[in-house]
Amino acid sequence: MNAYDSYDEPGEPVTEHGMTRRQLMRHAGWFGGAVVLTVASGEVISQIADSRGATAEAATGAAAAGSGTLRFVQVSDSHIGFQGPANTDVAGSFTEAVNQVNSLGFRPDFVMHSGDLTHLSTAGQFDQVKQMMSGLKTDRVFTVPGEHDSIGDAGRAYRRTFGAGTLGDGWYSFDTHGVHFIALVNTMSLEKLGHLGNTQIDFVRKDLAGLSSDTPVVVFSHIPLFAMYPKWGWSTDDALKVIALLRRFSSVTCLNGHVHQLFTKTEGNITFHSATTTAYPLPKPGRAPAPTPQVVPARQLKDALGIRSVGYRQGDRELAVKDQRLA
Repeated sequence: MNAYDSYDEPGEPVTEHGMTRRQLMRHAGWFGGAVVLTVASGEVISQIADSRGATAEAATGAAAAGSGTLRFVQVSDSHIGFQGPANTDVAGSFTEAVNQVNSLGFRPDFVMHSGDLTHLSTAGQFDQVKQMMSGLKTDRVFTVPGEHDSIGDAGRAYRRTFGAGTLGDGWYSFDTHGVHFIALVNTMSLEKLGHLGNTQIDFVRKDLAGLSSDTPVVVFSHIPLFAMYPKWGWSTDDALKVIALLRRFSSVTCLNGHVHQLFTKTEGNITFHSATTTAYPLPKPGRAPAPTPQVVPARQLKDALGIRSVGYRQGDRELAVKDQRLA
């Protein structure tokens, strides 16, 4: 029995969030923030910033920034369209996240939104979040879909808005500053866990085939590619097939959203980073009956929300990851 089985009954009433309880269980999985990653020597370094967003690495990284430095930002789980007491103004929170990205002191090479851009995948919500992200001071904006971005239409509305140039359900890859990036979609075939499917795994196999093993690789997905908490669907059932393809690389960083909280796990050459949210917090694994939006005192909400920045300088072996709160 999976975490959603008890909500599979037909005719189920709609909750205050505009979804059935089953949909809420399935789609309220994570919230996003922005993270800065720095790659050096082909490995990723992760650092958690204090409430002011300060770390020693950030200070030295800023001084070292130059033409050969890659800097990008991850934001996640904006859930535009959500209505509920956990956050009565998700659009306002996401606007603050955009403003924080624009105030980092550098222009990111790109911004990645790692899914659940919207809450109910309506055309209006997609248009709204696209318009809001147009205010980001960056050269490029990338996205991957969350399960909230495919409600009722298998992701067609998402792909109409954000899928140009992608393959299949919206996956793709690109290279910049000596780093290879892969954006995966693991939210389209949800039974109890995330799922990639053989077609997408074949894409990864062919995509990686020509790369040297010392190429830093960064993988984006919405749902974690590791077993963070399968009981709540916080895992991807066929992720090990992709992980096996990544083992030969000296440095691999996997960045996800969905769980609305910071979490880092390292397995050999692969480091997994779950991002926080710009919308609302979710409970720690196992500390609640289900991963439903958590109501916290208004003054504490921003402490649970944030962004992530990442940096990499060619010739280094590590990426530097910095998580910042909206507070």
